[in-house]
Amino acid sequence: MDRLPLISTSPQIHAPGSTRKVMLWVLAALTPAGIWSVVLFGLHAAIVIAASVAASVLTEGLLNLAFKRNNTLDDLSAVVTGVLIGFNMPPEIPVFIPVVAAVFAISVVKWSFGGLGANWMNPALAGRVFVFFSWGTDMTSWTLPGIGGVDAVSGPTPLGSLKVAMSSLSPGIDGPMRLLESAGIPTTYTDMFLGKMAGSLGEMSALLLLIGALVLIIIKVVDWEIPLTYLGSFALFMWAFDGLQYGGGLFSGDVLFHLFAGGLMLGALFMATDMVTSPLTRKGRIVFGIGCGFLTFVIRRYGNLPEGVSLAIIFMNILVPLINRFTKTKRYGVSS
Repeated sequence: MDRLPLISTSPQIHAPGSTRKVMLWVLAALTPAGIWSVVLFGLHAAIVIAASVAASVLTEGLLNLAFKRNNTLDDLSAVVTGVLIGFNMPPEIPVFIPVVAAVFAISVVKWSFGGLGANWMNPALAGRVFVFFSWGTDMTSWTLPGIGGVDAVSGPTPLGSLKVAMSSLSPGIDGPMRLLESAGIPTTYTDMFLGKMAGSLGEMSALLLLIGALVLIIIKVVDWEIPLTYLGSFALFMWAFDGLQYGGGLFSGDVLFHLFAGGLMLGALFMATDMVTSPLTRKGRIVFGIGCGFLTFVIRRYGNLPEGVSLAIIFMNILVPLINRFTKTKRYGVSS
């Protein structure tokens, strides 16, 4: 009688990928946007990002030594956290603030829950929110980019300007672009798409962020569900309801303005997609993305804060275990 083949327990196939390779691809995708921020804002932008990365790596290394853990610096997750924290900083931020954000992100949010793979929310977002509420003035002090040898000057972000201008909204203003123009702060969709506006370092070019994210989706480092449903649901809610505050009807909102303004692209493409803090299944990721889009819309449209991306993603991070529970796939051979 022929012998049956030996079948080992799962997993039978070892995937060729690794955490290090994933992080390298993410860093490569973020590099063009980082270079563009330095072109726009000069050397201080590079110093802010470098200081954030250095603080993240140093904190990770010291915690490895303190707890006698195997070296985790090789996986480059601390480097990615540092870059994302730097990307979430205003251009002229004092350097100690991204350093504090990085130390908090690595030591409190990542390591206190067990390190990479155990944290319940995105460390970079948590670090950003921590310093936002600790040094609010510095975290909301913006500069306009200097291009072609022109020095950067102080100026508000389009979303911040919009919140201020809304308090004196006059009849006949049919959208955010017209409102900003009437307030003496004109802008164009092209300028917002390319980053010729005030904002955080990493949100300056929606174009470069989209290109980087598209590469990650094509090579399957990032799944498409969260970016598409996040941006799509947010755009739908803004289109449907935002025009009402300008005297328009339903489905008259300015979608392009809200897609290109603020940190939406950075958050939806590179932070909500964090593998550790997003759902495991496709259905779960769709629910997660729609939730992020809805909450970002609610905070921007009805809240006092001009943004809403960080808080929306963190809130949905909290719900990930619940989403996983109700969207998990059935095991083969199990009926319930």
